[in-house]
Amino acid sequence: MGEKIKGVGLFGLIGLVVSSCIGSGVYALTGQLAGAAAPGSALIGWVFAGAGFLFLALSLANLGAKKPEIDGLYQYATEGFGPFAGFISGWGYWLSAWLGNIGFATMVVQVLGSLFPGTFDATLTDPAGILSIVIVSIFLWAITFLVINGVESAAFLNAIVMVVKVVSILLFILFCLFAFNAGVFTADFWGELERNAAVMALSEGEVELGGITNQIINCIIAMMWVFIGIEGATVMSKRAERKSDVGKATIIGLIVLLVLYIGASVLPYGVMPYEELIAAESPATITVFEYLAPGWGGTFISIAIIISVLGSWLSFTMLPAETSSGMSDDHLLPASWNKVNKKNAPQMALLIVGLCTQVFLIVAFAAADAYTFAISMCTVTIMISWALAAAYQVKLGKETGDTKNMVFGFIAVAFQILCMVLAGWQFLLLACLGYIPGFFFYAKARKEAGKEFTQGEKIGAVIISIVGIISIPLTAIGFIPVF
Repeated sequence: MGEKIKGVGLFGLIGLVVSSCIGSGVYALTGQLAGAAAPGSALIGWVFAGAGFLFLALSLANLGAKKPEIDGLYQYATEGFGPFAGFISGWGYWLSAWLGNIGFATMVVQVLGSLFPGTFDATLTDPAGILSIVIVSIFLWAITFLVINGVESAAFLNAIVMVVKVVSILLFILFCLFAFNAGVFTADFWGELERNAAVMALSEGEVELGGITNQIINCIIAMMWVFIGIEGATVMSKRAERKSDVGKATIIGLIVLLVLYIGASVLPYGVMPYEELIAAESPATITVFEYLAPGWGGTFISIAIIISVLGSWLSFTMLPAETSSGMSDDHLLPASWNKVNKKNAPQMALLIVGLCTQVFLIVAFAAADAYTFAISMCTVTIMISWALAAAYQVKLGKETGDTKNMVFGFIAVAFQILCMVLAGWQFLLLACLGYIPGFFFYAKARKEAGKEFTQGEKIGAVIISIVGIISIPLTAIGFIPVF
């Protein structure tokens, strides 16, 4: 008789949500938002993002309560719109999760570069870039083999890492509160005078914040990135001790995240002069904490960032493997993708994720800004999965006469589409390229199951493939900003 595997409890699920979201993003937000918006516009952006993700979280929680038999985010798309929609959702989520690991890898390099100047660099144009790839590759495979040795034990470790993350961010927020200067914070609150001039001076007159609407739009992509992982409990629902905990974990996790994100990204506006804030090297949180606690603050937050990033990296290794394993069960991917070992971990899926991450890591380091490129690709691909899940919430609400949840789902869908159009539609074109190999696996899986790859599905696959191929020359001419 095999060893009984204990499921993931409420604390573990909350840890998965929070730890999946809190990685590199929260530490980079300080500098990203400062260079994109004044404090007034940033606060409006948080209201917009918080409301949008609240409706998405409520939709996921409701779907979990109404459809407890469904495991995984992509299955909502399958249930609502058929197997091909399920594949589109699942493959998009799979792409997004391991692409996020590229963002974590480049953030680790940036932090190591701040601790050891000149030794590490997130670009292949410098010899330090080769050393950086070697170091993050070691992290990549160490995490992969940790998860191969047991998903539930890795989830427990992730919950412990969550505590470290939250405590370090709360300490940063506490220091910011004590040093907060209302006069500094409210000076040029809407970014119409001094802040625009400061940004233009830093960029030699080529960039400015612009009006309030433009500032809010420029905040969106950074804000979207830091919520990737909000669906973590839903993706791991099959391994939950109690299905009822999944919705609770999602809502509680969102509330914790909003408090931490708003505090960590907005309070620094009132801590140090704006000119110094926007000039800080990424991640700017290191500079701010060193300003607040000279001599030890920068080192402390650097270590916290590395721990946080590795925790999220752990989550983002489990989630794509869990998704592809489930898709294999549902005949959306070949059966070989769901081979599990004696620890009940999807070993084949984990190895595939590791190999894809390794290859794309080298590609990303050739980009002009590896971190921004990785998080942009990660964000637009997961929006597809979020939008399809919310769309099923709309359909389910209509079928059951549940007007309230139908409206919640509609708002969540509209939010995803609007953010996709405003913040990353060029990268969405490039993401279509990533679907092309997936269509071959989908066709093989349908054949294994004795199912038909329908004419309509083939047309959809061809259209997406054409869009993906078109993205290649658009990238070459700089329309899609990569190199």
